[in-house]
Amino acid sequence: MRITNATIRAVNGLTARWARAVSDGTVFSAAGVWPLLTFLADGAGGAARAELAEAVGLPAGEAAAAGRELLAGLREMRGLDSALGLWTERTLELREEWEAGLPAEAHGVLTGRPEADATALDAWVRKHTDGRISRLPVGLGRSTELVVASALALRTEWFRAFTDGFLEPCAGPWRDRTLHGLHRDTALLDRVGVADTPNGTVTELKVLGTTGIDVHLLLGEERMSPGQVLGAGVDVLARRLATVPGHDLPYGEAGPGLRVARERSTVPRPPSLDVRTVAFDLCAYHDLLDLHELFGLGSAKDDLRPHFPGISDRPLCVGAARQSATAVFGALGFRAAAATAVTGVAAGVPDLRHVTTTIEAVFDRPFGFLALHRTSRLVLAAGWVTEPKPFEEDGDGARALP
Repeated sequence: MRITNATIRAVNGLTARWARAVSDGTVFSAAGVWPLLTFLADGAGGAARAELAEAVGLPAGEAAAAGRELLAGLREMRGLDSALGLWTERTLELREEWEAGLPAEAHGVLTGRPEADATALDAWVRKHTDGRISRLPVGLGRSTELVVASALALRTEWFRAFTDGFLEPCAGPWRDRTLHGLHRDTALLDRVGVADTPNGTVTELKVLGTTGIDVHLLLGEERMSPGQVLGAGVDVLARRLATVPGHDLPYGEAGPGLRVARERSTVPRPPSLDVRTVAFDLCAYHDLLDLHELFGLGSAKDDLRPHFPGISDRPLCVGAARQSATAVFGALGFRAAAATAVTGVAAGVPDLRHVTTTIEAVFDRPFGFLALHRTSRLVLAAGWVTEPKPFEEDGDGARALP
């Protein structure tokens, strides 16, 4: 299934905005978060609906269809495994139109036993991330009524492998360190290019993979922030910024980390692109509520009122939203995985048009009793309880009362 340009722009736009919050080494997947936000937007109301729509980058009424489109498109990509899961507490009734918008195989049930539920969902995460992420990134409790999660794992091998070696930078923050270096050369000069952005110059190197998944390495000027460099890469993909390809670059220092030189050779040889970089292995954990404005979750996390009337009649708010992500870049290829989950918990109170009285009676310490004849009120037996009978599983589905 083809993913529309509107959806691509929306997901990439979230990538660029998330990048602005980056200040240290990390890995994240907007594609793992975005479909979850679309389904939340579809079921949200009030301020939460407007905020989620803004984060998604589409009108709330169009969000779920776009989310389904993205998931279908991801499933058809070579080298990429993706899945969406929904689990609800047994008594939580979902609105049919909202549930129908999710993949049919996605819906599971929470047993109400947090440890058992966590074990099951952790297994789901491992299965759909090729074992690279071992646990669901959110915790589960007895108050958890809904979990919606996505998982993805991508892998690709390079058309041309790098050669392993070592790299010892003579300047910059890695100076005097011996690093795991990667080297290769190619005659394809257009694999590298330079983009001139409002914030500075960025060098882009394309490393192509055999599954149709590529990795673009981006190097900006030293004064540029991670968000500015990553944002430039997104703008290049969207063709909002043009790059000057390698075969058109001027001699000399043509861009960050890039030098073009005319060299003498003893034999005729074509122009070549010589690449040196480093291997990396990253893992990161993101609490999306720390960036609630970015993800449109500011109102949705407020537990004083319900925010998702389109999901269920039961009042719900967002209890937690987190992502775990990994990425490995080496001589032979690239591997990455992400697991993202959002939990829903009870919020607010129902519409208070009726009045009722609730009385709790708790007998959890020694107590007495009287047994009597109703008409005559004759006491037939009396007693005092100090040793209650212990609970025993009797095999017929009995369970302790809540």
